[in-house]
Amino acid sequence: MSRSASLLKPRAPVWLLVLITISGTLAMHMFVPALPAAAQALGVDSAAMQRTISIYILGLAFGQLAYGPLSDGLGRRPMLLVGLSLYTVAGFCAAFAGDIHTLVLARLIQALGGCAGLALGRAIVRDGAKLDDAVRDLALLNLMMMIGPGFAPLIGSLISEHLGWRAIFLVLASLGALTLLCTWRLLPETGSPSGQVSVHALARDYGHLLRSPVILGFAVGGACMTTAIYAFIAAAPFIIGTELHRPLSEVGVYLGLLIVGMSVGNALTRRLIRSVAVDRLLLVGAGLSIASALSLLAVVCAGWVSVAWMVGLVSLFAVGAGLASPAAMSRALSVDAHLVGSAAGLYGFGQMAVGALCTFAVGFGRDPALAAAAVLSSAALLGLAGFSVGMAARRTREAQAVELAT
Repeated sequence: MSRSASLLKPRAPVWLLVLITISGTLAMHMFVPALPAAAQALGVDSAAMQRTISIYILGLAFGQLAYGPLSDGLGRRPMLLVGLSLYTVAGFCAAFAGDIHTLVLARLIQALGGCAGLALGRAIVRDGAKLDDAVRDLALLNLMMMIGPGFAPLIGSLISEHLGWRAIFLVLASLGALTLLCTWRLLPETGSPSGQVSVHALARDYGHLLRSPVILGFAVGGACMTTAIYAFIAAAPFIIGTELHRPLSEVGVYLGLLIVGMSVGNALTRRLIRSVAVDRLLLVGAGLSIASALSLLAVVCAGWVSVAWMVGLVSLFAVGAGLASPAAMSRALSVDAHLVGSAAGLYGFGQMAVGALCTFAVGFGRDPALAAAAVLSSAALLGLAGFSVGMAARRTREAQAVELAT
């Protein structure tokens, strides 16, 4: 065996990484349609039940900040096994919760377990992979993050209607157990754990990343391109039902078209990355998202809102996001080979934070279509600014490295 071959790190099966990644996003949205039934069963109001969603989002966001550096020190595989174990046990606890307090606690633990897949699935892809290969695989994982919000409510409503709301958590726990078993049997250790974990090291590593305009630029840009579309997902029932007077049963169909748009963008990225520069994909994707978002804003302001305009332009936004996001993620995770896990955690936290902020912002104003168009436009422009900062900083760093070498 050659020396170069012996230095190659083992690769994890892509289908397994997909299973690992979708666990957290499925659990975030699958329970939403069952909120009224669960509230009635536990004897609480809707506001109390809504906390099971908000606490999940918080756990999903902040948990990724911990898993990243812990996996750099202890390894990807052991931390992923811990996360999936928490996710599985918490799912069973939620299924048999007798009161709202137990359910909220179980949801928090479920989120703290599920976020391991979001953070570490990306880190595992980036470990030892060439940039082009990483972009291709990250494009697939990025698509999984969009499929969760798109199809999980439909799956959850069907399960709740036929089997009851508790069955949703039994399905999620069973999926977690299956993923845990496959991870234990098939996942190799892809990282190079340092064996050192401390609060000081965690603060030092994140301080290093936060001082890097490269990772901040690509992380902000990638988050704006990926999860800003949550704003339209949150506003869609009000736009389609109230403003456009269409049956709410059509909402799932139209949101499914957004997933098609994201799928097209990701498929184009996987095909073009061999022949098109990464930075060009970033700019083309961001440009398409900006053009579609600003066009949507103009259509809304002109009073021409229709299903065709709304869904068509937001689907184009999703195509642009599908083009740009995997490339941005790969760039962000390439800043420091020793901090890939920490970078993945920071990137995932940024995605959840931007998604939450955009979902919150779209609630302002009396016109949900105008609010959604304004949020998407602002996010797309901010995403392009982030990419510009990241690319400029990366070119500067590369030029400095060349000067030092000569």
